[in-house]
Amino acid sequence: MNLKLYAHPFSSYCQKALIALYENQTPFEFRMLAHDDSRATAELEALWPLKRFPALVDDGRTVVEANIIIEHLALYPPGPVQLIPREPRAALDVRMMDGFFDNYVSTPQQKIVFDSIRAVRARDAQGVAEARAMLDTAYRWLDEKMAGREWACGAAFSLADCAAAPALFYADWTHPIGEVFENVHAYRRRLLARPSFTRAVDEARPYRPLFPFGAPDRD
Repeated sequence: MNLKLYAHPFSSYCQKALIALYENQTPFEFRMLAHDDSRATAELEALWPLKRFPALVDDGRTVVEANIIIEHLALYPPGPVQLIPREPRAALDVRMMDGFFDNYVSTPQQKIVFDSIRAVRARDAQGVAEARAMLDTAYRWLDEKMAGREWACGAAFSLADCAAAPALFYADWTHPIGEVFENVHAYRRRLLARPSFTRAVDEARPYRPLFPFGAPDRD
């Protein structure tokens, strides 16, 4: 593979893709998307006019959306860490949990963050309240789901954990996980200790001042 990843280290969905790359020590060129360097942004726009990231280029083929990037990496060629099970039912479980973290943890978390940087007159108080309620429900459901589990779908680290790591990392900064959800806290700690995510978190440290609520003095 001749890979280029267009991404920013502080982005949760970019971290999701980076975790998969780091898990398999896959070589790639990092094309940093930065406001003070328009070259990579112009390249991304030429490849993907919506300019959403991450975006992966593999020998001229453009792949967008973090979960599809990880699916692509599993095929061309697969690495030693199998992030998507070969057994179809197990693969469905992984994809379901991946969707849970994207839709019911990351999405409401980002709703709260993006609302906070709007002009006051344009803010959506009801939408933010609904997002916080969704996070509380997601934490409760996940706490029950993680009882007796090491990773999102059991004993093996998977695509679902690539999604969970940045989702829970930023969600706890934005709408703290209740102390009662001990299984979620323990899972989040395991994710932070995973070398692939530790690397992603460390690479993002210089950008913590970008977090609108102020990054906590932890993690």
